[in-house]
Amino acid sequence: MDRVATGDGLRERGKARRRAAIVQAAFELFAAQGYDDTTIAEIAGAAEVSPRTVTLYFRSKQDIAFASFDATALHLTDTLRTRASGETVVHALEGWLREEMACHDGTDELERRMFEVNPELRAVRTARMTAAIEEGARMIAEDTGQSPDGIGPRLAAAAAAALVTEIFAQSEGPARDQAISAAMTFLSGGIETMTASARG
Repeated sequence: MDRVATGDGLRERGKARRRAAIVQAAFELFAAQGYDDTTIAEIAGAAEVSPRTVTLYFRSKQDIAFASFDATALHLTDTLRTRASGETVVHALEGWLREEMACHDGTDELERRMFEVNPELRAVRTARMTAAIEEGARMIAEDTGQSPDGIGPRLAAAAAAALVTEIFAQSEGPARDQAISAAMTFLSGGIETMTASARG
């Protein structure tokens, strides 16, 4: 029983390492030579796996490019959905941001560079944010007692998404901490003003 469990654990860790190696190799290549000019075969070679292994882990090149983004977006959505009773969206968002920044590593920096030099990926990223913005609008509407279809919650959610993207693009260090504080102050102020206006 223990041997089986150990074997399963080793296999899962091996899969996670291969997946991470593929993502790391792809990010490096996308940042260095461009997304369109990079092939699956090149990614496989850089990750020291076969092209078939790459396609077993990822259905497409775009899935590799957005592996970290999708995981991060899912974590954010889960954090907001499971926030404590009475905790605002802005407070939960700030906690999530600071947690994410504390775990920032070289892969995150590669991802930032990849998006920076590939405008086509930035456009897809913006499109993929639509669902997150709609969910954010619903939660902000709940916090403020407004309709999720109203312009206020939707503007606030879109602003939150833009702020998160901007913070992730910042360099590490005190400047990033200051950016988080400034962003949350801005967002809180906007939501308070919007709420007061809607009630007035």
